[in-house]
Amino acid sequence: MISKILLAASALSLSTTRGVSAQSSAWGQCGGQGWSGATTCVSGYTCTYSNPYYSQCLPGTATTPSTTSKPTTTTTTTTTTTTIPTTTGTATTTSTGATPTGSQIRSVQAPVYHFYLQNSGGVPVLGPEASAGLFNIGGTITLNQADGSKLFLNLNTTGTASYQALTFGKTATTTDWGLEGDTIITTAPRQLNFIACATSSSTIYNIYLQNGNDTPPGQSCTLQTIHLPCLC
Repeated sequence: MISKILLAASALSLSTTRGVSAQSSAWGQCGGQGWSGATTCVSGYTCTYSNPYYSQCLPGTATTPSTTSKPTTTTTTTTTTTTIPTTTGTATTTSTGATPTGSQIRSVQAPVYHFYLQNSGGVPVLGPEASAGLFNIGGTITLNQADGSKLFLNLNTTGTASYQALTFGKTATTTDWGLEGDTIITTAPRQLNFIACATSSSTIYNIYLQNGNDTPPGQSCTLQTIHLPCLC
């Protein structure tokens, strides 16, 4: 009789354990399009909306999730290619006016941990947060400038090297940008690898999309991914 009672108690304990849903860990993903994991967070954290593809467990008590407007998508079919040389200077701003809107784009690995994509003399670079650009991300990526104008983030597809320089242009020649969670990718073909290459300034790095193993001659480069802003 005692053995039967112990077996029943063990079965009840196992059933109770299996009935408890797993929770996402602190800072972990807890939602987004295509997400099939846990949608609740461990104690002390709440699932916070970032974008249609990503929600994250952040410190705080549970509240009604906030919403963020889906970035504006602008698509053109212009085929002009703009080639701009790399830069070795410091990031600068060239216009003033109303504060632009949009999302910052950041790197998350050393040696450019939380360096931000921005315009340095017409060249896309990774640099300080204080001079970070604000972007709308869809099939194209647009840089929203303080004077109300926009520049498109494009890839220089000329040449045979595996790396492709990022450029700014008044028309969009790269129209296959996308988001995978909070990660910036190209979709045709899918690619999420970039390289950040040191310049003469310790706060400015050139950035390239990387499709293989080549690196720019004379530049020290590290493999990177770039992302939407951290919500922590």
